[in-house]
Amino acid sequence: MARFGAADLQREQFRRYLEKGNVLDMLTKVLVILYEEPEKPNNVMDFLKQHLAIGPEPSDVLALRLEIIELRQEYQLQLEENKELKEKLAQFELPKETGQTE
Repeated sequence: MARFGAADLQREQFRRYLEKGNVLDMLTKVLVILYEEPEKPNNVMDFLKQHLAIGPEPSDVLALRLEIIELRQEYQLQLEENKELKEKLAQFELPKETGQTE
């Protein structure tokens, strides 16, 4: 019987911990919003993340993806320009002659 008392005490301490951090209120509010939705979402986890503001906003993710695409394109252009400049520089460099001393 003491085992059940210790488990109940732990459960009660954890509940108070969640209440102190307003976690229970926030979860309850989001679940009420979900319950009142006339059309339930296909992906409940996405719904919860969106309403709990967990992780980046979808608009932020889209902006970052676009920035990555732009930076990759710019990187490729820089690589091509670097290659062209190295080729031009090679034309002006003196060929190295082996075996001759000056």
